Amino acid sequence: MISSNDFRTGTTIELDGAVWRVVEFLHVKPGKGSAFVRTKLKAVVSGSVVEKTFRAGEMLPQAILEKSTLQHTYMETGDYVFMDMSTYEETRLTAKQIGDSRKYLKEGMEVNVVSWNDKPLEVELPNSVVLEITETDPGLKGDTATGGTKPAILETGAQVMVPLFISVGEKIKVDTRNDSYLGREN
Repeated sequence: MISSNDFRTGTTIELDGAVWRVVEFLHVKPGKGSAFVRTKLKAVVSGSVVEKTFRAGEMLPQAILEKSTLQHTYMETGDYVFMDMSTYEETRLTAKQIGDSRKYLKEGMEVNVVSWNDKPLEVELPNSVVLEITETDPGLKGDTATGGTKPAILETGAQVMVPLFISVGEKIKVDTRNDSYLGREN
């Protein structure tokens, strides 16, 4: 159990049989009446966001999430198959369970799979990944890093904006949190 006074950004709680993550919180002490905590909660599974108010000191069940490092091994009939490299157990996740993370997921990549009550909820990618460019407009002589950007398609099918001098076949580093180009990879 966790008190509403102990809410912090990222805290997970169980509410109505689902897992919710605290996105924002504000302790309010009105001049008249008792204190309360105004929160913005995001559902871990569906991603929906709700605003909810709790009494100060109200006790709620805390969701204990387990993280395990798994390697993406292959895809089979729309399912993504992950393997725990220490026990060699396989875990299958659907595209819906993985969500937007799948646009940067390639075979052999290690990711964190977050589970609650032995049920996988979400996949956490590393903050940055190195991927090869498969399709983009050709770079021209004189293009510089400050000249602008162009769209590029990566080997996983994701699209990011890259500087004009980048060409097909180069490996680049991409920030998975905001889909931004970080630089070339040697």
